Amino acid sequence: MTAYAVAHLRTLSDHDDVLTYIEKIQNTMQPYGGRFLVHGSAVEVVEGEWPGALVVVSFPDLRAAHDWYASPAYREILPLRTDHIAGDVVLAQGVEPDYDARATAAAIRASRSC
Repeated sequence: MTAYAVAHLRTLSDHDDVLTYIEKIQNTMQPYGGRFLVHGSAVEVVEGEWPGALVVVSFPDLRAAHDWYASPAYREILPLRTDHIAGDVVLAQGVEPDYDARATAAAIRASRSC
């Protein structure tokens, strides 16, 4: 099942290290089937606040996302970004194509009545 790496980069920087990170990240993702879905696009804030930028990368599954993030190639370039940009990164598993939120609500309601 598809998994995602989602980054909320709260501060931005065009430091040379950050540009080097951007130049090198693609090669670290390719062996794990990673591909950018969103990369620094402007976001339209419709609720709350969102300072900074959004990055979303898809992977074939959660194991591939974890393996990429822990890979020596990615760990080597990671400080190029983290030394200059504050942000948060999460890995999350997606839902099946037939996912229905109503079933989730029903399951939660059923568990509360026990």
